[in-house]
Amino acid sequence: MAEANAGHCVAYGSDPYTEAAREAFKDVFGPQTEPFFVFNGTGANVSSLAALTRSWNAAICSDCAHINVDECGAPERGAGIKLLAERSVDGKIDPRAIERHLHCLGSEHHSQPVAVSLTQATELGTVYTAKEIKDVADRAHEAGMAVHMDGARLANAAEFLGLGLKELTTDCGVDVLSFGGTKNGLMFGEAVVFLNPEHAETFKYIRKQSMQLHSKMRYIAAQYVALLSGDLWLENARNANAMARLLAKKISSIPGVDVTRPVETNGVFATLAPELIEPLREQFFFYTWDEELPEVRWMCSFDTTEEDVLGFVRTLAEVVAGQ
Repeated sequence: MAEANAGHCVAYGSDPYTEAAREAFKDVFGPQTEPFFVFNGTGANVSSLAALTRSWNAAICSDCAHINVDECGAPERGAGIKLLAERSVDGKIDPRAIERHLHCLGSEHHSQPVAVSLTQATELGTVYTAKEIKDVADRAHEAGMAVHMDGARLANAAEFLGLGLKELTTDCGVDVLSFGGTKNGLMFGEAVVFLNPEHAETFKYIRKQSMQLHSKMRYIAAQYVALLSGDLWLENARNANAMARLLAKKISSIPGVDVTRPVETNGVFATLAPELIEPLREQFFFYTWDEELPEVRWMCSFDTTEEDVLGFVRTLAEVVAGQ
């Protein structure tokens, strides 16, 4: 970013850094790839869904998907569509989620589902296998629907499975990808990546209307060049995932703290006594995922260190011992 900040460039993506980033995306995801850079993850999801839909359309997603739970109704307001939230297992939906909505196709009384949105990794930290993605994509395409992937943590999922980014997206039939940057080390910026370029034809207008067009786009693009040109995306994801596994292992010996979800990427979900949450949160910020249990979510990032994890575990043990 410091290098990109030197001198002057033409605005709105007509600069050498954005062109280099586009080529990096094509190298990673395939030559047909058309990437567009946006400000944030919600903007990426909403604008990419808008590219697939019209106002009478709907998108099928998991009940715990970020677009359904954590985007303040932005897909409904911004893209103007209905979300059809399907009950998930470990955060994942399967082809049966599509089957349940086929009866309404062609009926003017129902929102018409034309897209399926998958979250990879899921909001519960679990991972779709390549086969699971392909099975959903194949059924979606048979029904005339497109496949969107919220890939805010795609890098973490790829690292867990030992697969490349293309193997989990393009090769599985994903049409449009919201590819996470900030959750994998970028200072700011995300990418909407059209793996099926047919859906990209009008996106430059949608991006502008969605207030996601950055005049100084080179600052986003330069980061993606660094992330994708080598193995930095993988190194960052590997560290985050490894630290989550370490955290899960260490807290398993603390009485009254129970890991509740499979630890496949960089999140650890756990239950503990309600009275322990606030004392712990005074020193470490984290979210309560389910207030009723209560279940909390502890996340590890690209720069989390072993010292960070062990320090958290020590504090957790002290809080538990002092209850």
